[in-house]
Amino acid sequence: MAILRIDASILGPNSASSALADIAEAAWLETAPDTKIVRRHIGNEPLPSNAWQLAATAGWVPEADRTDAQKQAVALAAELAAELRDADGAILALPFYNYGVSQHVKTWFDLAMAGGENGEKYLDGKPVIVVTTRGGSYGPGTPREGWDHNTDYLRRVVGDIWGADLIVVEREFTLVGQNPALDQFADVAAEMKAAAHKAADEAARQHAAR
Repeated sequence: MAILRIDASILGPNSASSALADIAEAAWLETAPDTKIVRRHIGNEPLPSNAWQLAATAGWVPEADRTDAQKQAVALAAELAAELRDADGAILALPFYNYGVSQHVKTWFDLAMAGGENGEKYLDGKPVIVVTTRGGSYGPGTPREGWDHNTDYLRRVVGDIWGADLIVVEREFTLVGQNPALDQFADVAAEMKAAAHKAADEAARQHAAR
């Protein structure tokens, strides 16, 4: 079994989403030791921001007439699509930034879609975990309820369009302990962290045991 792991955090070793993905990966490997992990970190090594435009417009140009930049973008899109298509499952660590999907994650989605057939279900029926993290809290009754424009999008693309057997693991209040304005929420943040870590472990064991 080959599992595709995508990380998108810009925070390196301080990343809450990567920490959740690490827990999921460790539990997956403990349950299914023969699993191979294929990695791509689009936070540390972002995809070119103009690659999707080049790949998308190249479709209107005869292959012999494409520029080198278009050819490179098309090849990159095909590579990303193949990584998804060839995977037997995935762990996707895609944090919430600026109230939505970050630019480098959106580029990955757009390029991967450009690399395959329209609406292709790259992950059809495959076990997939999406972990996503938020610095504040956006749940019902909070001042910023409804400001999360990330999680529903991830569910729509990974679950509905790509067809994954999807489990989403969420953690909020990751900025507690860093932003003094959130100090009053230390106890609830600790509970959320513990719950998310447990959920990541359980999701991986459930999927790996399939």
